[in-house]
Amino acid sequence: QVQLVESGGGLVQAGGSLRLSCAASGRTLSSYAMAWFRQAPGKAREFVAGIYWRGVRTYYADSVKGRFTISRDNAKNTAYLQMNSLKPEDTAVYYCAASLGGLGTSTSTYDSWGQGTQVTVSS
Repeated sequence: QVQLVESGGGLVQAGGSLRLSCAASGRTLSSYAMAWFRQAPGKAREFVAGIYWRGVRTYYADSVKGRFTISRDNAKNTAYLQMNSLKPEDTAVYYCAASLGGLGTSTSTYDSWGQGTQVTVSS
């Protein structure tokens, strides 16, 4: 398994931006599909965005399309989530995840998880 550590969360006003990072150690990320999930209080963890190992194909939840961008730098063993035009409903703990078995919107697809980083958007 690969170890993942998220950073970049924080408190931001509605309409603002944040960039989350997911640094990997233990194994190279280049063979993994990467994804970001989020979990708000009292809700299930939900898929936000995903990217294949070559970084060519990306997928987004409808709720974040046009506002969030997922990317990766395999040389730095890091994945990113650029979040623009943030809304209060984006408030959640954001997790990055890695999968050797391809992308999916289900948490069961992923082999490794980070500890999460809190994103809070004030209105």
